Amino acid sequence: MMRGLLGIAVLCACLPLIGDSDPRTEGTRKMAALLQRIFREQDFKTDPNKAAERVEYYRQLLMRKLDLATELQARFDLAEHLLVAGQSAESVSELEKLREFAKERRIALQPKFDSQVRELLAMAYLRMGEQQNCLDNHNAQSCVYPIRGGGVHRDRRGAEGAVREYTALLEKDPNDLISRWLLNISYMTLGRNAPAKWLIPASILPVEYDMKPFVDVAGAAGLVSMTHAGGSVAEDFDGDGLFDLVVSSSGPMDQLRFFHNNGDGTFTDQTREAGLEGITGGLNVIHADFDNDGRPDILVLRGGWWGKHGKYPCSLLHNNGPNAKGQITFSDVTEHAGLMSLHPTQTAAWADFDGDGWLDLFIGHESSKEEFHPSALYHNNRDGTFTDIAPQAGLADMGFVKGVAWGDYNNDGRPDLYISRKGAGNRLFRNDGPDPGHGWKFTDVTDAAGVRQPMHSFATWFFDYDNDGWLDLLVTGYYTETLADIPAFHLGLPNKAEVPRLYHNNGDGTFRDVTKEVGLDRVILAMGAGFGDLDNDGWLDCYFGTGAPEFQTLLPNRMFRNDRGRRFQDVTGRGGFGQLQKGHAVSFADFDRDGDEDVFEVVGGAFPGDAYMSVLLENPGNTNYWLGLKLEGVQSNRSAIGARVRVDVGDRPIYRVVNSGSSFGDVPLELHVGLGSAGAIRQVQIRWPAGGVQTLTGLAADKVYRLKEGEAQAVPVPVKSFAFSHEAAAHQHR
Repeated sequence: MMRGLLGIAVLCACLPLIGDSDPRTEGTRKMAALLQRIFREQDFKTDPNKAAERVEYYRQLLMRKLDLATELQARFDLAEHLLVAGQSAESVSELEKLREFAKERRIALQPKFDSQVRELLAMAYLRMGEQQNCLDNHNAQSCVYPIRGGGVHRDRRGAEGAVREYTALLEKDPNDLISRWLLNISYMTLGRNAPAKWLIPASILPVEYDMKPFVDVAGAAGLVSMTHAGGSVAEDFDGDGLFDLVVSSSGPMDQLRFFHNNGDGTFTDQTREAGLEGITGGLNVIHADFDNDGRPDILVLRGGWWGKHGKYPCSLLHNNGPNAKGQITFSDVTEHAGLMSLHPTQTAAWADFDGDGWLDLFIGHESSKEEFHPSALYHNNRDGTFTDIAPQAGLADMGFVKGVAWGDYNNDGRPDLYISRKGAGNRLFRNDGPDPGHGWKFTDVTDAAGVRQPMHSFATWFFDYDNDGWLDLLVTGYYTETLADIPAFHLGLPNKAEVPRLYHNNGDGTFRDVTKEVGLDRVILAMGAGFGDLDNDGWLDCYFGTGAPEFQTLLPNRMFRNDRGRRFQDVTGRGGFGQLQKGHAVSFADFDRDGDEDVFEVVGGAFPGDAYMSVLLENPGNTNYWLGLKLEGVQSNRSAIGARVRVDVGDRPIYRVVNSGSSFGDVPLELHVGLGSAGAIRQVQIRWPAGGVQTLTGLAADKVYRLKEGEAQAVPVPVKSFAFSHEAAAHQHR
């Protein structure tokens, strides 16, 4: 099943278009051809994306006459690559054959090798069960921890095999924490608890707030998107008032997809009509209106984590507006814009760092001891092109960058830059403005600000979590010494797993680490992450997508509700957020326009065979009020990125900044502001990036307004809500 789906994904990206004329522009066709050529030229023996080719290599090797030791290892290697390629049933078969082969020849496998065979077989059985149940018969409860209801496997062969093998491993070594964790998962898929001596209690997901469950409506809505690790953008790309979705998948030949929101509870895949076929890959995607034409554009980022195999270009996709049929189209303008380079990356961020009214771009590349990949600060030339000024600004040699965020942490009107790195301290650069004769000055204030940790980090963002008017900083941790740290962490045992850091802004240029104080020292291996207001109470909540490339890293994604800036409450289990598959880009947006934010998440792993279905978690609603603001810059950049907004309700202010969210998962540039129980808005103040300040009164709650910089009045924007289907039947994906 998996092999067929992945094959279809590759064919969609690579076969020539037939029938209707090719809607793609020349730049898009050239980029598609370049991406295919780079992939073809990768060495299948080492490229992590060519597991199928390695499977064929080992099949050919086993047709030769080999000595017993070599044949045993080759059989094991074949089974391992079959699993990586997504052929889990075939992997199970090959491992069982390996055992039979040894038995027939009366060969006693060495203890270490025997354990490796059993561990791989257990994982192959578990993955087979996931494919036969969670993918072939996918439903809203598939792989959601704690597993229950529709998440319990109908086809029990895979889970039963996994229970058998993990039990044998634990009987041999009761301290094998990885096997203990996965044995519990395996039993849950059978609808039972593990034996008491190996049971991991459900209290690892404490109930700290009684949140109504969010329901996955992706299948019924037509968002049938099976991806590897990838990015997402939620935005109104065609100006119809509804938030569409762009979804990427990191496999080099995985097609980028554009889903149009139809406004009736469904989305339509308009990838081909949008002229995007052949635009493949992308561990992350971000968006902004880079040329101030009023239409949001897209940047696709490729090659992250792949080292020497990650030398793929990014893609800048210009939004052309609607064609003659009224459908939105895009053009790849990477080369024309001066952004063509071959460096591994998955992170970038837009900001107008010099206040000239045009958005600039920082791209963080993954530099290592083996290969130097300088990061880039692209200054917008205001003519559709960019110039890299990172060397002059002292921002080129940034190491292995995993996340970047712009934010005016010192309230001086200029966006500052935070860089999250893997294996080295993070860095905060204060934007000090023009430096006569030397261009633009950025000063490293990391140590003075106290924001260097953690040493292994990933997604990051600025946000005002406590509504005090100063931007705080969150950066996720990403490290375990061994995978055993995962169950050890949940069981309260000694471990070396890295946790996030939430830095509270002291308002004097320094930050204080409040991670433990607010209860966020409970998240490990967070990759994709994002923030939004789940219950419209005016306090920003956080969602963390978790995992790692290894199949064994099945751990629940985590959602935390912000309790008035004092503490973050775990609502993962009660809210239905604990997806066990690898969590990546997170986009909060009110997709059904009913006044509350839903959550879209790209789910899937790094290995070719570790694909999964994306989820759209519909917000069940609440009784709080809200306000929508669509800001349009004139002297400032048209997207209004960097605009500071203060909404006064009751006896408190609520602070927001216009941006596209975290460094892994984009949200609409239209602000969604929860107002809590206050139905009356006293005033709204906007500090524009260009420096102007506007104060508005007379705005009503539960409405969307458009405000153009410099105009005295905000204009109400009519929006029409609709309902998603809660179709209960499983969605077949064969």
